[in-house]
Amino acid sequence: MGANEQKIVLQNNTSESESQAMSTNLKYLSLGILVFQTTSLVLTMRYSRTLKEEGPRYLSSTAVVVAELLKIMACILLVYKDSKCSLRALNRVLHDEILNKPMETLKLAIPSGIYTLQNNLLYVALSNLDAATYQVTYQLKILTTALFSVSMLSKKLGVYQWLSLVILMTGVAFVQWPSDSQATSTKELSAGSQFVGLLAVLIACFSSGFAGVYFEKILKETKQSVWIRNIQLGFFGSIFGLMGVYIYDGELLSKNGFFQGYNKLTWIVVVLQALGGLVIAAVIKYADNILKGFATSLSIILSTLISYFWLQDFVPTSVFFFGAILVIAATFLYGYDPKPAGNPIKA
Repeated sequence: MGANEQKIVLQNNTSESESQAMSTNLKYLSLGILVFQTTSLVLTMRYSRTLKEEGPRYLSSTAVVVAELLKIMACILLVYKDSKCSLRALNRVLHDEILNKPMETLKLAIPSGIYTLQNNLLYVALSNLDAATYQVTYQLKILTTALFSVSMLSKKLGVYQWLSLVILMTGVAFVQWPSDSQATSTKELSAGSQFVGLLAVLIACFSSGFAGVYFEKILKETKQSVWIRNIQLGFFGSIFGLMGVYIYDGELLSKNGFFQGYNKLTWIVVVLQALGGLVIAAVIKYADNILKGFATSLSIILSTLISYFWLQDFVPTSVFFFGAILVIAATFLYGYDPKPAGNPIKA
């Protein structure tokens, strides 16, 4: 091998190792972002709904609408960037992909309405459940997503995945199991409000599973970018959200205005909710199923610790810990992809 050839091989090896290192760094960065987004949204939402302040509390229905509008703005900026920062190109893309394809746009009305319902339900859930219990119970969306994937997309689940779903349901049942210490530590929360919180999470899990699979089906059938699809979702979401505001909170709105009770914390919750899905969509290509399992597990652990030490609205029991471990194990098992064994290494 000549000197030039050796030089080329060395350069190729160096570039490969650099790309591997960059890929690893992006994986850990995506892990950090996923954990931060998931944990911070749940905790700030819970804190904002239980914080006692003078004056009216912010309306969760208006927060959902503002989050949808922020999501639209963020997606338009991303399409603008993809259009090489040309306003003319941006205008043409939006016109061609949205206005000129009304039937394609209308397809997004169904998942959009369901997502709007789900976002409102999450506020209801976190107004009535502590962050840790909510986080663990909300993992039931893995079950609903799997069932809708089987029925709507004809996906086939392996033995490990079916087993993980059974473990998941068992774990959530343990987490929801009533205990004496929980009863004494949550005197402020009535049995009714706990039930309302649980019901809100369960409906949110079903709506999340159906809307997610429906959205996946639409993305597979068309070639439109995820950002364009999110603009369409946000458009319908803001319309459905405004209808909800005037139907359920119209009287309060006329008294104190659209932005009643808004403060810095409210805006943090709104921004986290708006950008959360987009951040996950952007980093998910770097995060495999095992990494998503890590993110979920770390988020549950952090939510439990912060709920106990900072929010002081939750006292974990041995039954809760056992249930949480089962849920974390089920999350990992669902994403586990067994590789066929290679040729045995001879001694």
